[in-house]
Amino acid sequence: MDHNFCFGEFYPIFEKIYDEYNKREFVHPDPLEFLYSYESILDREIVGFIASALAYGRVQQILKSVSRVLEPMGASPFSYVMDAQMEDLKSMYGGFKHRFTTGDEICHLLMGIRGLLEEYGSIENCLFSNMDETGNIISSLDSVISCIANKSGQDRSSLLSRPVLGSACKRHFLFLKWMTRKDEVDPGGWTKIRPEQLVMPVDTHIFSIATSFGMTERKQANLKAAIEITDAFKKIVPNDPTRYDFVLTRFGIRSEMKKSNLFQRCSLPGW
Repeated sequence: MDHNFCFGEFYPIFEKIYDEYNKREFVHPDPLEFLYSYESILDREIVGFIASALAYGRVQQILKSVSRVLEPMGASPFSYVMDAQMEDLKSMYGGFKHRFTTGDEICHLLMGIRGLLEEYGSIENCLFSNMDETGNIISSLDSVISCIANKSGQDRSSLLSRPVLGSACKRHFLFLKWMTRKDEVDPGGWTKIRPEQLVMPVDTHIFSIATSFGMTERKQANLKAAIEITDAFKKIVPNDPTRYDFVLTRFGIRSEMKKSNLFQRCSLPGW
């Protein structure tokens, strides 16, 4: 396939797709929808972190698992997390299971988040406080994950990924996008992080699409691939490289939207 074309040529097409599909009506089924129920940014941070951390596997199971974790927290997940003791959490989530994730991991994650909040006040503050002068969100995200892991008392968890180890960290970058960008789909709420600092959350759908567009030639969806894909989107929208994440992932996620339809609309070479 010939990839010798300018990514900027796709700006009008991507914008048209954005205008058509970047709407709340296309969100379900998606764990993002849980964030819409919380006005408080502190509540939304916790909900967003949990929803994104569990965003692997079949989407219907993801929604059930996120609901199972959030239901006991009531109207204010922040208050719940700050007040809960480990024995209370183990009693509540002991029987939880989501693919590789156990109830014990959920309990330790919540205690880790609590520890971070006690030190920094919010996840955003932790992220911002650990950011260097270049605004590198990758290293500061690693500090956030390291902080949660250290305070959780659990060295390894299916819910936490470390950028320093080369992981694409799709779920964590998805969380950052939800909390930073604000439009009809992404609820936003953070004020210290800018959209241009974000890294594209690379799942199988984005990786397949980006590979077809020649945005990366890597064979694995790792951190290096995520950076290359983000850089490619920066050539299209420099100040908002994750702008098209939601609408592009609809192609392949929603039954009525096939990836072949996207490629045909873009007249992608080889399709």
